[in-house]
Amino acid sequence: MFIAMSMIPAGDLAGKLLTGSYGASPVFVAWSRFLIGMAILLPFVRFSAFRLLADWRLWLRALLITCGILSIQTALRTEPLANVFAAFFVGPIVSFTLSAVLLREPAGLWRSLLMLLGFCGVLLVVRPGIGGSGGLIWAALAGSFYGAYLTASRWVAKVGSPLEITFTQLVMSALILAPLGLASLPAPSWPVAGLAATSAAFSMAGNLLLLWAYSRTVSTRLAPLVYFQLIAATGLGWAVFGDFPDPITIAGLVLIIGAGLVSASLRR
Repeated sequence: MFIAMSMIPAGDLAGKLLTGSYGASPVFVAWSRFLIGMAILLPFVRFSAFRLLADWRLWLRALLITCGILSIQTALRTEPLANVFAAFFVGPIVSFTLSAVLLREPAGLWRSLLMLLGFCGVLLVVRPGIGGSGGLIWAALAGSFYGAYLTASRWVAKVGSPLEITFTQLVMSALILAPLGLASLPAPSWPVAGLAATSAAFSMAGNLLLLWAYSRTVSTRLAPLVYFQLIAATGLGWAVFGDFPDPITIAGLVLIIGAGLVSASLRR
């Protein structure tokens, strides 16, 4: 789980290098991530997985994660990695709300209050209209799409195996972005190809490790470790770009992590 939570921000770090240092479009970064991930998984899936392409619910889920990845790559173009991931953590709050309203999952007063506290932490990071930036609005939008994606994932969890669902999501997302991705191809070079492959491989491997961890251990024990993404993103951003969050952002990070850990302990 710790490895998975480090690999996911590492994949986004490679995407940030692509857009910042080599001028690649966020659309190309998102599309290449889905396309390369699909190619990596293709040898490991059975032909029967393609039957899932006929399920409209999976297309809706793929559209949500496509918009989420596109939004977070747009945010990473101008914002520090740690700040983007902090704003992105509006996702669990959105997922909690949608799951309670649409899937009728139990919420509870204390968990609802803790989610509200975590949302206050996100506001400290984004600071809309009070010194915040447009890039962090994109990060919060990405988190909102991801929260809806998490709820949709619970909705379709029984339609296939985790590997089949992951593979078909990559296929669908690659097809959705194909026209825009082909129109935004950067000048070919080894660094661009290497960073695109690194971004796709780390992101896909992190998410597959996450699924594997959840298949081995109950989710309530693993839920607190999801917040290690914020620590990993802060460390990676500091090591590679020299970016370290300001005091207000650190306060927001503490609120998000603290509220998430207490909420996870209540679930246990």
